[in-house]
Amino acid sequence: MILVTGGAGQLGTAFRRVLPEARFIDVDDLDFTRPDLLAAGLDDLRPEVIVNCAAYTAVDRAESEEALATLVNGTAVGVMAGHAASHRIPFLTFSTDYVFPGDVAEPYLESSPTDPVNAYGRSKLAGERAALAACPEALVVRTSWLVSGTHPNFVATMLRLAAEREVRVVDDQWGCPTMVDDLAPAAWAALQTGVSGLLHLTNSGITTWFEFGQAAVALAGLEFDRILPCATVDYPTPARRPAYSVLGSERRGPLGLPDLPHWEESLPAVVERLRQ
Repeated sequence: MILVTGGAGQLGTAFRRVLPEARFIDVDDLDFTRPDLLAAGLDDLRPEVIVNCAAYTAVDRAESEEALATLVNGTAVGVMAGHAASHRIPFLTFSTDYVFPGDVAEPYLESSPTDPVNAYGRSKLAGERAALAACPEALVVRTSWLVSGTHPNFVATMLRLAAEREVRVVDDQWGCPTMVDDLAPAAWAALQTGVSGLLHLTNSGITTWFEFGQAAVALAGLEFDRILPCATVDYPTPARRPAYSVLGSERRGPLGLPDLPHWEESLPAVVERLRQ
């Protein structure tokens, strides 16, 4: 049995299309804040593969709930990885571009030094380390700027707000938007080929939140000039964001893994689904 955690989230939902035969569970099924209960639950479920899409994703709230974020994104990941190692089954989990400080102007590679600037990033880095310490054969996929046509996300917010008023969006944070419908099959294919360790998977193409928002609004037939640029200093948030968190890869080529489509190619399907 393939077990997918976080089955109600946007990435877990994307895996439903990739793995319709899998068992999908969420927070009501396993308590990721109780390592003992999580371990016991995994023993009862007896999975043959674990795909972990469960995560604490509230970046700003993590500043005041770092212990909880670390429990879900760090400790629980280690428990799942330990179960996978002891039962010799594949384990896939996901991390984030926010493990990097964003103080350079070139893409981060899998081997680049990490130094998170916020609590969320620290919690995800804890999960990376816990996963690979407990299960060296685990696959830890770092990705960034996830969007879908099924859940609340940046694109959905832009479409909603731009239909009502002008919106200011930061134009000095650079990254790689990633569509979950591209990410899920690519990550599963990598796991199936036996890839382990850290792997960066994002859609191709680099942009800013402002440019990304303008593109989404234009595709929806809304007035794209309602999306206005601003600087990060003009839009303060509880959690700092890395200014440049573009993920490159030194592994995909040698492993024979194809690049994901450019985000501009995949965005129209997301916008169309959100407008239905």
